[in-house]
Amino acid sequence: MRTPTAARAGQYAALLAYLVFLAFPFLWLVSTAFKPPRELASLHPTWIPEDPTLANFRQAFDEQPLLRAALNSLAAAVGAAVIAVLIATPMAYVMARQRGRLTKAATGWVVISQSFPFVLLIIPLFLVLKGLRLVDSVPGLVMVYVVWALPFALWMLSGYVRAVPVELEEAAAVDGAGRVRTLVSVTAPLLAPGIVATALFAFVTAWNEFFFALVLLKTPEKQTLPVVLTHFIGAEGVADLGPLAAAAFLATLPSLVVFALIQRRITSGMLAGAVKS
Repeated sequence: MRTPTAARAGQYAALLAYLVFLAFPFLWLVSTAFKPPRELASLHPTWIPEDPTLANFRQAFDEQPLLRAALNSLAAAVGAAVIAVLIATPMAYVMARQRGRLTKAATGWVVISQSFPFVLLIIPLFLVLKGLRLVDSVPGLVMVYVVWALPFALWMLSGYVRAVPVELEEAAAVDGAGRVRTLVSVTAPLLAPGIVATALFAFVTAWNEFFFALVLLKTPEKQTLPVVLTHFIGAEGVADLGPLAAAAFLATLPSLVVFALIQRRITSGMLAGAVKS
């Protein structure tokens, strides 16, 4: 009995260490956001601010257009999430229900495409957007985010589709419903939790994305929040630490809230359809 107990204690200890490792940057960010300049320059930093202040937040909004950048990020993230879900839902239905070499090839391509680095994609995407005259525009950035979010959205929604009993669709076919009618009236309502979770995941991915926005958006009025955060770092590489931490903390909050809402749905979507009934 001692061996399983010791093994379980070791697992919990490893899990606790991992959680501390993950939580440390965020907790330090929160602490830094509320520290006055005197404590930020201290050689003996503390976890809890001795004299907490909101001055860093006020300074952050005074120095950079955070609200405008947040609205740009919101527009790009919402647009990418909605379009990605609209495209991925019927495609995931076909991939989950149709059996054949083409479906297997599409599934393999979805998995392989996740390994492509950003640098490999940015040049062809830039050329396409240049041809469409969408460089340095939020709609062009939305197109890039849709392309980037589609593989994971397809993979996730395919799991949800496989979890829907085929008998329901067969019953709808007996009643005279076609494929499109079955998808819209029978399958889609049952996929609603998965569709919402996939849309929120695509939203968070687009909200936090930095590289594509940095390369494609050059006009300051169109830049997204992650790009604007870099403006708190001077030309010499010296960061305005207090305002930067405050702005980064505010930028992180939407992602934390969304992931808290969808983390169970994401897990169920990955596992759905893995076990045959």
